Amino acid sequence: MRHERSGSTLAGSWRALRRRIITPNASAASPEVRGFHRKNADAQELLETIGRTFLAGYGYAVEARTPAEAEKELEEVPTRFRGFAYEGAAMGLAVLDGLSPGRGGRFARFLEGRGRDHVYMAYVGAGWAMARLPRLRWSRLGPFDPLLQWLVLDGYGFHQAYFRTRRYVHEQYRPARFPWPAGGPEWYALRAIDQGIGRAMWFVGGADAGLVATMIDGFPESRRADLYSGAGLAATYAGGAGEEELAEFLRRAGTHRPQVAQACAFAAEARVRAGLVVPHTRVATEVFCGMTPERAAQVSRDVRPDGPSSPGEPPAYELWRQRVADRFLSAGRC
Repeated sequence: MRHERSGSTLAGSWRALRRRIITPNASAASPEVRGFHRKNADAQELLETIGRTFLAGYGYAVEARTPAEAEKELEEVPTRFRGFAYEGAAMGLAVLDGLSPGRGGRFARFLEGRGRDHVYMAYVGAGWAMARLPRLRWSRLGPFDPLLQWLVLDGYGFHQAYFRTRRYVHEQYRPARFPWPAGGPEWYALRAIDQGIGRAMWFVGGADAGLVATMIDGFPESRRADLYSGAGLAATYAGGAGEEELAEFLRRAGTHRPQVAQACAFAAEARVRAGLVVPHTRVATEVFCGMTPERAAQVSRDVRPDGPSSPGEPPAYELWRQRVADRFLSAGRC
């Protein structure tokens, strides 16, 4: 019995040490430390809390004995921020899978439990892990659903824009090619990364909708649809702007309003599926989609592809996005 207690203590100490070693620096992730725009105290506190919650979720996961054990802590996180904790936990488990000399599988087991209700956020979290792991370890991540795998690149793009802001946002850097996923298409990988960059720009701009729109409008026109989409998703899921600001953001999006509505519907689906709808979700879906979060989420579910796209077509994920955008455009919602 004494030997078992000693072994348990040593294992717990190792997990705690592992958490300290591989957890991203909290101050480095702070919007204030990163020099992001400060709109007002409330928006600043919201974005700071999101960052702290993400890292807390990451820590729960890397210190837990199993993904199921991490759920106990994750379920205690307040409703508004719980999705970010699950996103951080997914990143932590994916990092462990990528670094583990064994078979890994933590991320997959996570999605077999409560994590399945947060699958969209989990895939984005895996993208953070991809950005932190050596490229040679990327093959240890997953397996990923072929439809949703592009969300991993969304997460990768967010990470790069958040932590390498000068290059990816201010200098508008874009790689010539991106070697993931195997089989491509590579051109769409770059678009998925742009969706994550746009989402990060909501944070870089301090949830100041007008500033974010101005930043996006400084990019080449060919990239703006995906950037507006990403920012619209963050405006809906994370919040930080009121009704008038959101309406101005939608107006500034111009011909890209359907992409903002599409992203809003995706964000609504993520919150509805996880049971995390909060007041700002309703404000955003009313402004961007002209309907409740539940109805916007249903639009997303109604046109979700049930198989891969045909040869010569864009990936099924992009067809899904197009179908959702077309629904709102044809209904005169945007």
